[in-house]
Amino acid sequence: MNVPEPQAPHTVLTDFYTTSEARAGFVNRLFDNTARHYDRVSSLFSFGSDKRYRRMALQAAGMRPGFKLLDVATGTGLVLQAALDMGIPAEDLVGLDPSAGMLEENRRLHAVKLVQGVGEHLPFPEASFDFISMGYALRHVEDLGALFTEFRRVLKPGGRILILEISRPKSQFAFFLMKLYMGKLVPFITGLFTGQREVARLMEYYWATIAECVPPETILAAIRSAGFHDARRKLTGGILSDYTAVNGLTPTAVTPTPAC
Repeated sequence: MNVPEPQAPHTVLTDFYTTSEARAGFVNRLFDNTARHYDRVSSLFSFGSDKRYRRMALQAAGMRPGFKLLDVATGTGLVLQAALDMGIPAEDLVGLDPSAGMLEENRRLHAVKLVQGVGEHLPFPEASFDFISMGYALRHVEDLGALFTEFRRVLKPGGRILILEISRPKSQFAFFLMKLYMGKLVPFITGLFTGQREVARLMEYYWATIAECVPPETILAAIRSAGFHDARRKLTGGILSDYTAVNGLTPTAVTPTPAC
């Protein structure tokens, strides 16, 4: 049987690491070293709207009390906090992240179950969750085909996914303005605000992954290829993408497909 080659969401970003094999180590170190500043930086570059937006997105996607939620690439737990603010009990929340530094900061803030790992290899049995979320981390995975296949495997029939992302603007003028803001101004301000060059480096990398990411149509195609139904994208402000879909099939073994 021919196994498709993994396909990352973007090409190797040589300004930050030199090979695809070096990417994961670079990203983990970057997040480990900036974890204690992450929430403040997120609030700063979103003008304080990030917490409310996450809560509204969860509600719109169908998250509700009684559902068990897995937050993949949970980081410091901003999506988990949004779920807690909705009244979801802590015992129904699980967060997963590869960064030990992010998990340490998350544990300091939230009394929920946290697991170290990656979305392409989820350490959970089939049909374990009603809902899976992923907040602004799709660009950091190795293989979106494997990621979405794992999502479907651990979701119950009828389970839902919500993937929050920042997408590259379509117009060249909007792209130029966003590049100026996220690629130059935000790194400068956050570096100045925190006194940490690594935080500025994180924001420079954050922008690079947005600028080089595959288009939304490719992401939707990958979600559908993994066996999800009703895959949709809601666009807000020309750049904020909320991807949703439903696991309408009984969980079965699915061969990963190369897509992002």
